[in-house]
Amino acid sequence: MMDATKLEELKQFIEQCKSNPSILADPSLSFFHDYLESLGAKLPASAHKHDDSKSKSYVVEESDEEMEKEESQGEPEVEEEEEEEIIESDVELEGETVEPDNDPPQKMGDPSVEVTEESRDASQEAKAKAMEAISEGKLEEAIEQLTEAISLNPTSAIMYATRATVYIKMKRPNAAIRDANAALEINLDSAKGYKSRGMARAMLGQWEDAAKDLHLASKLDYDEEISAVLKKVEPNAHRIEEHRRKYERLHKEREDRKAERERQRRRAKAQAEYEKAKKQEQSSSSRKPGGMPSGFPGRFPGGMPGGMPGGMPGGMPGGMPGGMPGGMPGGMPGGMPGGMPGGFPGAMPGGMPGNVDFSKILNDPELMAAFSDPEIMAALQDVMTNPANLAKHQGNPKVAPIIAKMMGKFAGPK
Repeated sequence: MMDATKLEELKQFIEQCKSNPSILADPSLSFFHDYLESLGAKLPASAHKHDDSKSKSYVVEESDEEMEKEESQGEPEVEEEEEEEIIESDVELEGETVEPDNDPPQKMGDPSVEVTEESRDASQEAKAKAMEAISEGKLEEAIEQLTEAISLNPTSAIMYATRATVYIKMKRPNAAIRDANAALEINLDSAKGYKSRGMARAMLGQWEDAAKDLHLASKLDYDEEISAVLKKVEPNAHRIEEHRRKYERLHKEREDRKAERERQRRRAKAQAEYEKAKKQEQSSSSRKPGGMPSGFPGRFPGGMPGGMPGGMPGGMPGGMPGGMPGGMPGGMPGGMPGGMPGGFPGAMPGGMPGNVDFSKILNDPELMAAFSDPEIMAALQDVMTNPANLAKHQGNPKVAPIIAKMMGKFAGPK
């Protein structure tokens, strides 16, 4: 039996030919067109070729210019939204700041020095003198005394933190921060270290860092001075934080929009490439030599390349000599009843029937299966080449019934 898929494709092709005979004017189907005419079939005018200037191929192929034009169009364009540049506004802050001090770093203590009881006592005496100098407003003298105290006892966090407070009074915030850091390296829980560093950072306008230090100092050892400074620092810290979050959100939204446009561009490009590949595949299928519309190949399964070679020239003169074994009703030597002289019933003299419905042959599974048999095809070609050779195949039980069945298809309308 013929493959069901191929049979269905063949059936669809025949239906297309019935509904649109101009299909047969396609140059790629010239072999089938010539074959039908060799059988004496009457084809409508639309099935014949016209002048090149007027002809229209059933398969519309893209010219090289059209293909180049499509390629020159490039990638599909995704509408690009013009993004406005994000310009950050200034944050309105309150409170006074000072210019950073860029003096050489102050003298620090040597942590490798061994601290004795005597040096510790001497350090405390120097600190007491410094506190007296601070009360008298002698800040430079206080710095000298505290520097002496630190050199005598470099492991004392309170000495560094105290000198840091004096630097704050002198409006030297960077020097104060260096001393506060030294105090916190010795004692991470130094409330005075966080307090002095927080106040120094506030002087430099480092509001967020100042707020963190002052909150830590308040947790370790709350005092009214810390609370008063926080009231000035916290509003600015909040404004800065809100400002940062706002512009982080705006930048993220902008990046998200950019990423979405890129995703759309990639999707559009992929879709365009898919459509182009699909179109090229369809165009390539329609251009295959000997191809038939709808992808039906130009040869029947197993045989009849480009048609049945030789056709049936001139019909079968004198009918079917000797009849067919088991044969046609009333088969008589020298002809078939009711036939015209030199032909088959209903045929024109000297040829094949002029009103043959070839779909009867193409839709006959037994005949289509037989066409794949080399022995049957060889016999059919032999008879087509010379109808007189029919007699030598009448004794072949495989070939004779197929020939008889084919002849029955040419019996014409009853």
